[in-house]
Amino acid sequence: MIRRFLLATAAVAVVASPALAQSAPVEKRTAGTLTLENVPATPPALRDELRRYQNSRPASFADWLDDGSMLIVTRFGQTNQLHRVAAPGGVRTQLTFFDEPVPGALARPGTNSFLFTKDTGGDEYFQGYLAGLTGAEVAVTEPKTRNEGFTFSPDGKTLYWSRVTPGDGNYDIMAMTVGDPASRRVLLEGEGAIHITAMSPDGRMALVQRYITSTASKLFTLDLTTGALKPLNDSKRAIAYAGGAFARDGRAVLVLSDEDGEFKRLVEIDLASGRKTAVTPADLKWDIESFDLSKDGRVLAYGVNEGGRSKVVVQDFVTRRALPQPELPVGVLTALEFSPDGSKLAIGVNSSTSPADVWSWEVTAGVLTRWTTSETGGLDPAALVDPTLISVKSFDGLQVPAWIYRPKGAPGKRPVIIDIHGGPEAQARPGFNTRQQFWVKELGAAVIVPNVRGSDGYGKSYLLLDNGPKRQDSVKDIGALLDWIATQPDLDKDRVVVTGGSYGGFMTLASLAAYSDRLAGAIDIVGISSFTTFLQNTEGYRRDNRRAEYGDERDPKMKAVFDQISPLNLTQKMTKPLFVIQGRNDPRVPWTEAEQIVAKVRGQGNDVWYMIAADEGHGFRKKQNIDAQREAEILFLRKVFGE
Repeated sequence: MIRRFLLATAAVAVVASPALAQSAPVEKRTAGTLTLENVPATPPALRDELRRYQNSRPASFADWLDDGSMLIVTRFGQTNQLHRVAAPGGVRTQLTFFDEPVPGALARPGTNSFLFTKDTGGDEYFQGYLAGLTGAEVAVTEPKTRNEGFTFSPDGKTLYWSRVTPGDGNYDIMAMTVGDPASRRVLLEGEGAIHITAMSPDGRMALVQRYITSTASKLFTLDLTTGALKPLNDSKRAIAYAGGAFARDGRAVLVLSDEDGEFKRLVEIDLASGRKTAVTPADLKWDIESFDLSKDGRVLAYGVNEGGRSKVVVQDFVTRRALPQPELPVGVLTALEFSPDGSKLAIGVNSSTSPADVWSWEVTAGVLTRWTTSETGGLDPAALVDPTLISVKSFDGLQVPAWIYRPKGAPGKRPVIIDIHGGPEAQARPGFNTRQQFWVKELGAAVIVPNVRGSDGYGKSYLLLDNGPKRQDSVKDIGALLDWIATQPDLDKDRVVVTGGSYGGFMTLASLAAYSDRLAGAIDIVGISSFTTFLQNTEGYRRDNRRAEYGDERDPKMKAVFDQISPLNLTQKMTKPLFVIQGRNDPRVPWTEAEQIVAKVRGQGNDVWYMIAADEGHGFRKKQNIDAQREAEILFLRKVFGE
C-alpha cells in the first residue's frame, strides 16, 4: 500500500508513465530543490538522531598568504567557503559568502590577495575570481567556459590557467596581466587535457602536463614569451606523471613518475641533458602521493601513501640529509606546502576518528604547531571506529585489500554495507567519514570499503587490471567479498547492501545484477548505467580520457562488451530494492544515466526509490541536500535490513 505524505514544504502526487504501463504507481513529491520518488518523509526522531553526524566541520588548507597567515576552506552555513586564519589557533575569518561552494584558493605572490573558483549548481564550469581580504571580487574568466589549473608568475603580475569550452576536448593555456581583464589571451592552443604544473623562478618557462589516462601522460616545457611547447622526456611508453617543481635555479624539474617501476617515485630531470635522478628511495614499495620544494630550493617534503595511510618525510634537498621529522596523527594527508619564506611547512591531515585539520612544521626548530581544531559536531571521537585492513582472495587468486569497520561490542550477526569508491582510479582510504560512522554506531552495521582491481595505490599493474574488456573482473571482486562475508561468524550474509558513487555507482548496479540473490538492496549514487550512453553524453572535455579508460563505444568489439556488461541491459537480474541518487547538473555522469535505469527497473515492477537535486552535480555539496540524502539512505537501509 502506498502512503501519501502531505507536507507544507512538499508537493505530493501519484504518477504513472504511460510508457511504463506495468510499473507500480510512483509516489512523487518535492522538497526544496529535490524531487523524490517513493522516498518516505523523514521522521523527526531520525533527523535528530543524525544531527550530530551531519555537523562536523573539517578544515582544509588552501594556501599561505604573504603575511604568514593561512587560507583554509571550511563550512559555516550550507556550503564550504574560504576563511583566513591569522595565527595558530586563531579565529577563522570568513572571506567568501556564496550559495555555491568555494573549493579552494591560490595566493598571489607578494600580496595578501588571492584567486578562488566556483561553479553554478555543480556544473563544474568553474569561473575564476581575484579578491583581497576586503572588497569585492573581480571575475577574470569568461562565462560558459571551464577554467582550472590557475598559476601566478613568481612576481605575481601575470596569471595563467587552462580553459576549455563546451563540447571541446582540447584545453588552451590562457594568460592575463593581473588587474587588466582586457589583456586576457590564448597563449597556447592545446591538445587534450593540458595544464601548467610549475613555473620557473625567473617566470620565463612553465612545466606543462597533458593528462591522457591514470597511467599515461606527457610532459612539456612551455616558453611563456613565445608560446613554444617542447616535449620533455619524450617516450612512446605510457608513463604517469604528477605534480611539478623547478629545481637548481630552473635548470631541472621535479616530478612524480612511474617510469621503470610499479609505483610513483619522485625524480629530478635535468633540462639540458634529460638525465633522470631518483630522489626518493628506489626500493620504496608505495606511491609518493605529493611533494613540495621550498622556494629557495633547499628543503624538500613529500608524502608516502603506505597502504592508504600517509607518512611525511622532510629532507635537505641539496645534501639529501634527513631533517627532523614531524610526528603526525595517523591518517591521510590532505595538504603539504611550504610558506613563502620556506620556514614552515603546512600539513593537512585527517583520520577515521577526526575531521581534517591543519598543522605547521617549523623546519629549523622542528616544532609542530596545530593551526585549526575542527568541530566533530558533538560526536565523541573515542566512540568512533578505526578500520582494520583485510585482504580477500578473488576468483583468479588476486588479493584484494579492503577496510572493515566493525561495530564495537555489537551482539549477534551484523548487517553489512559494502561501500565502493569511484574513479575507478581512486583509492579508499581511512579518512573521516561520518556517514560510515553512523552506519556502524547507530545501525550496528559492519562497513566494508574495498579497493577492487583498478584502484590506485597498489602499483600500475593493479591499476590496469580492470581496463577495457576486463571491466567485469572488478565486479567479480565483489563476489569474492560476498564469499568472505559468508565465512565470518559476526556478519550476516543475508543482510548485505552495496553502495557507491560514480564508477562506484556502476559497480553497485553491476553487483545488484550479478548477485541479487546474495544482496538485500543497493544504493546507486550518480552511477553509470550504460557505458555507451555515458560516453556519448559525458562532457566533451572528459570523453577522450574516459574512452581511454573504459573503452571506445565506437569500436564494434568494445560496443559488444558494453552491451554485455552495462547494468541497463541486465535489469531483469535485479530483483532487490534499489535507491538511485543524482544531481541534475552532473557534467560527468549525466542525469539521463539515472533516469534510464530507474525507468527500466521500475518498469519491471521492482521497488525503486529515486532522489534528484536540481542544484547539484556530481554528488551533493550543499548541506540541506546532503542531510536529505543521508536521511533517505538510512530509511532505505532500515527497510531492507528489516529493522
